[in-house]
Amino acid sequence: MDEDPIAELEAELVDMWRRGSISTRESAHAIDPKLDPACYPLLILLARSIEAVPMSTLVQDLGVEKSTLTRQIDAVMRLGLVRRRRDPADARAKLVELTDDGRARVSTQRDERVARWRRNLEQWDSGDLRSLAELLRRLGEAAG
Repeated sequence: MDEDPIAELEAELVDMWRRGSISTRESAHAIDPKLDPACYPLLILLARSIEAVPMSTLVQDLGVEKSTLTRQIDAVMRLGLVRRRRDPADARAKLVELTDDGRARVSTQRDERVARWRRNLEQWDSGDLRSLAELLRRLGEAAG
């Protein structure tokens, strides 16, 4: 008897999440051996932005409490990867941005990760890759 496709999808997502957790840990340690993997998504979000990002935006995008974000920012600041500054438009708000060293380290790690994906998926048809990306986007929207 065929397994329920939703249950099968859920099992595959659990496996992907497990493998993703391992990959996140490895990626974090490639940036800095002392980097807590829980801080890795923060660095990736900051790397996507050229401008400094308001802490309120990071809280929303990461889905964490402000106190958790503050601890993560403090941790990556100690590693010299980010800096925090006052928002000139709102003295009560803080902006966060990668340092030049932080941006360079995250960029190097990202380039290595993308090169690994390219090697692992070089036999895949580009149309299949685009379809997979679209399906994952749709899945993310449906799950959100």
